[in-house]
Amino acid sequence: MTFHVIVGAGGTAAATARLLAGRGERVRMVTRGGGGPEHPLVERIALDAGDTDGLAELTRGAATLFNAAMPPYHTWPQTVPPLFASILAAAERGGADYVMLGNLYGYGPVDGPLTEDHPLAATGPKGEVRARMWREAKEAHDAGRVRVTEVRAGQFYGEGAFSLFSFLVQPNVLAGRLALVPANLDTPHGFSAIGDTAEALVAVAGDERSWGRAWHAPVANVSVRDLASRLAAVTGAPAPRLETMADRELTMLGLADPFWNELWETEHMSHRSFVVDSTRIQETFGVKPSPVDDVFGYLR
Repeated sequence: MTFHVIVGAGGTAAATARLLAGRGERVRMVTRGGGGPEHPLVERIALDAGDTDGLAELTRGAATLFNAAMPPYHTWPQTVPPLFASILAAAERGGADYVMLGNLYGYGPVDGPLTEDHPLAATGPKGEVRARMWREAKEAHDAGRVRVTEVRAGQFYGEGAFSLFSFLVQPNVLAGRLALVPANLDTPHGFSAIGDTAEALVAVAGDERSWGRAWHAPVANVSVRDLASRLAAVTGAPAPRLETMADRELTMLGLADPFWNELWETEHMSHRSFVVDSTRIQETFGVKPSPVDDVFGYLR
C-alpha cells in the first residue's frame, strides 16, 4: 500500500493526513510530540525532523515526504535552514518525492496580482530564508537527486488555521468584541483555506506536471473586513467591530513578545493590496478556492 510521510503539527499538515487517509493511503505523521489526527491509516511518530538519519529511515519506501514544518515565527532565520536541510536530505536518502508547504514571503513587495512567475526578491530575513529554501530544493531537483515542488499559500483561515485572522479576528468576532488588527481592513489580501491548501498539496504530489516548479494554493482575495463579515453572517455573530492596530500598539506588544516585531517585515502584505493569482493550480489540477461561507461552515 502506498504511504506518505508528513512532517509538521499544524492545521494543514493534519488536514493533509486526513485527506490522504480518507483516500485509503497510509500516512506517517512526524512531529516532536507525536501528535496528529486519529485515524486507522495515520501512524503518529514522535521525532525531531532535525534527526536526518531517523527521518530518512521513516521515509524509506514512501511515495512522498511533505514538509509542513513551521518553527516559531521569530526564529526562522536561525531554525529553518538546518531543519529544511534535514528534511530535504531525508527525502533524497529515503527515495521519496519532496513536497514543500511554502508561503508568499519570498517574493517581497509586488505591484499588481502576484503570480508564480514573479522573482523571489525579498530582502527581509523571513522572506529571504523562505526563498533560499526553495532555491536549495530546486537545485537538488535540477541535479536529479530528488523530485521537488512547492505549494505557496496565503494567510490561512478555516478549521485548524493559525494566523493573524484566526487568533486576532475570529475569536473576537465570535464573542462580539472589538478586534484590533495590524492590517488595512479594506484592501484585498490573499487568504488560503486550510482544506484547499491540503487539497493542493495532495494534487501536486500525485501529478507528473508539478515537479520542479512552485504553485500558489487556491486563494480568496478579500479584505479583512469582508472576511470577518462573512464569518459573522455564517455563525450568527454580531456585526464585526474592527480597528487597525496603531504602530505604537504594535511596538508595545513587541516589547513583551518577539512575535509582534516580526510583522514589520511583512507590512506590504497586510497594509497594502496584496492580490494573489492562483489560476495556474486551478487550471492545471482543478483545485479551486472553496466559497468563504463553506470554509466557515464548521463553526455553525
